[in-house]
Amino acid sequence: MPEIKVTPLGAGQDVGRSCILVSIGGKNIMLDCGMHMGFNDDRRFPDFSYITQQGRLTEFLDCVIISHFHLDHCGALPYMSEMVGYDGPIYMTHPTKAICPILLEDFRKITVDKKGETNFFTSQMIKDCMKKVVPLNLHQTVQVDDELEIKAYYAGHVLGAAMVQIKVGSESVVYTGDYNMTPDRHLGAAWIDKCRPDILISESTYATTIRDSKRCRERDFLKKVHETVERGGKVLIPVFALGRAQELCILLETFWERMNMKAPIYFSTGLTEKANHYYKLFITWTNQKIRKTFVQRNMFEFKHIKAFDRSYADNPGPMVVFATPGMLHAGQSLQIFKKWAGNEKNMIIMPGYCVQGTIGHKILNGQKKLEMENRQTLEVKLQVEYMSFSAHADAKGIMQLIRMAEPRNMLLVHGEAKKMEFLKDKIEQEFTINCFMPANGETTTVITNPSVPVDISLNLLKREMALGGPLPDPKKPRTMHGTLIMKDNSLRLVSPEQALKELGLNEHQLRFTCRVQLQDPHSDPDTLSRIYTHLKSVLKGYTIQHLPDGTVMVESIVIKVSSSAEEPNTKVLLLSWSYQDEDLGSFLSTLLKKGLPSGLSSM
Repeated sequence: MPEIKVTPLGAGQDVGRSCILVSIGGKNIMLDCGMHMGFNDDRRFPDFSYITQQGRLTEFLDCVIISHFHLDHCGALPYMSEMVGYDGPIYMTHPTKAICPILLEDFRKITVDKKGETNFFTSQMIKDCMKKVVPLNLHQTVQVDDELEIKAYYAGHVLGAAMVQIKVGSESVVYTGDYNMTPDRHLGAAWIDKCRPDILISESTYATTIRDSKRCRERDFLKKVHETVERGGKVLIPVFALGRAQELCILLETFWERMNMKAPIYFSTGLTEKANHYYKLFITWTNQKIRKTFVQRNMFEFKHIKAFDRSYADNPGPMVVFATPGMLHAGQSLQIFKKWAGNEKNMIIMPGYCVQGTIGHKILNGQKKLEMENRQTLEVKLQVEYMSFSAHADAKGIMQLIRMAEPRNMLLVHGEAKKMEFLKDKIEQEFTINCFMPANGETTTVITNPSVPVDISLNLLKREMALGGPLPDPKKPRTMHGTLIMKDNSLRLVSPEQALKELGLNEHQLRFTCRVQLQDPHSDPDTLSRIYTHLKSVLKGYTIQHLPDGTVMVESIVIKVSSSAEEPNTKVLLLSWSYQDEDLGSFLSTLLKKGLPSGLSSM
């Protein structure tokens, strides 16, 4: 039986380092190639030795697909392609292709130039890796080779994020990457058509969460920022350069305008100008409102939000600072946090998910003393708030996507094991489909029943309808009788007459013959008459004829009687019928084997 195999090398019962191997129809595909923010050792990158112990990966992979530009989905790409070795195609959308190298270079600078790590990819490697990228357009079917095709769908989440459908023959898998089922201030909601894949591989970051209304969260966020600024405090908002950052900037910009606020808002520079440049460039990927407003003004050009200089962190008085990265694991957000952590007037608002091992995760869990590098201890006195402005789907969103795509099986990645368990049970109960949640290095195998598509001739359909058959219904399978013609690798079901005509063949008449012995003391013609009378009384609605040539006919069935001179009371009945009347022929032979009822008159 054909089967599909899925093995996570990263993001199996874990968030971070997304990398999933799929084997389908003899093809091997790598979905995402991310790094783990919580580790600085070997665990940072996926274990590619699972694919091959030595040598390059090119021979083992047909293609690599990157869902979006976040580093936990693309951070290991140059390492995989340039250091381990892969020369095949890497697919990603146009915005991802533009933004990915900027984030990779930024990450390389922090790791190599600031922390001095060796055994890491270089700037040149990032450039060489990006040369292997093939850009994808939404809803465009791309032929990777003769058999493998892929198609991208809009995923919301961040600029350029896509879900991908992978198809080989009639088998298919959909991988969601990270997605968001509710539109936000700058992006639309994820969408996919009813493609009924064999497996839907979905992220499950917020598997057990059903988020409250967005409006309440926004009001809450603005209230907390406002209160802190009013009492002279500073607000730090750690964000990643793209996505939530733009979302919250638009929110604060409109609030500052409305309330005529004077406290400065800064954004740690570098990435953001570039980020906003790409939002302008790829305006078609944003939502309807932004596209409409774009005619008058660009929503990503802010009046109240200025570029940040590191010396500003020591300025007295209130301010709001957006700084990267979002989990406080390095960079400017961590530097500012260290300076402001000791003052209870200040506040830090964490707007997104934090991976275990990061400072962000520690302070969200209430840690008041942090061990920093050089064995220094940092006391956390500032207020810590968590507000999910996450662009991930919550439990409700995941269920909604299942309803949209109608998969035959479900597989969860990019989430914590306990939360996955809960969602897995919910999915299995509600949709009565299998749901899997493999750990890293564990393979899930799904047996597929490929359906073979067959074109059906209109004449045959009309004939079925004329016989009173129900109208065709995609949800109710039914049997059709006809002749199957295979031509140029496609199948057609047509009526037998049409098949003979098309193929220029003569029809052969196939008849079945059977003998039945019967004890009857009458003469042969009398026995035949008695059979005729008996059948007339039993078979209502059939054409029964007693012919002058000494035969009885029922539809296409011919019945003859003969006996031998030695045993005149033992009659031999010869029954012959064409294959169309096979059921009736079998019925008659069984009926006549029982003998004729007494008291039957001969005509």
